[in-house]
Parts: sequence; structure tokens; C-alpha cells
Amino acid sequence: MLCVVFGVVLGLGQAVVVRHRAAGGADLAALAAADHWAEGTAAACARADRVARAQATRLTRCVIVGDVSDVSAVSGKGPFAAEVRARAGPAAPRP
Repeated sequence: MLCVVFGVVLGLGQAVVVRHRAAGGADLAALAAADHWAEGTAAACARADRVARAQATRLTRCVIVGDVSDVSAVSGKGPFAAEVRARAGPAAPRP
């Protein structure tokens, strides 16, 4: 019984780590793409892809609309895979 509980705890811990890695990779990739939007979509998404790979994630989606980037990144494999979406761009002006 103790082995089963230990296995479940390890599995949950792995799922949390994978989710956090995916979130970090998506956030940083979105920031990188937003920082390079003026170079065009291809260049901005290429930069986002390099940043995502450096974070041990895979970029699965990259869309640039104006100066706002919208990306998705995946981390992990099999039942422990997590995909996270992130957006980045300039702050909206305050009234």
C-alpha cells in the first residue's frame, strides 16, 4: 500500500514540474516574440522557438497580431505532457 501512495505522490510531483516548465517556456517565448514583432512574424516566431527550446519546451503555436504575440508551448511526454498558452505585448494605456 505504501508503494502505491509513494508512486501517486511521485506522479503528481512530476505533473506539477512539467506544468511549471511549460508555463515558463510559454511565457518567455511570448515575451521574445513580442520583443521582435517589428522584424516580422517569421523572425519573431523563430526567436520564440529558440527561447522555448532553451527552456526544454516545444513551441506548438505562434501568432503575431500587431505588436502582440500569442504562443503555446508543450513540456513533457505521454501522460505527463502539459501545453500552456501565453500572450505578451505592450500594456494597455491607462485612462
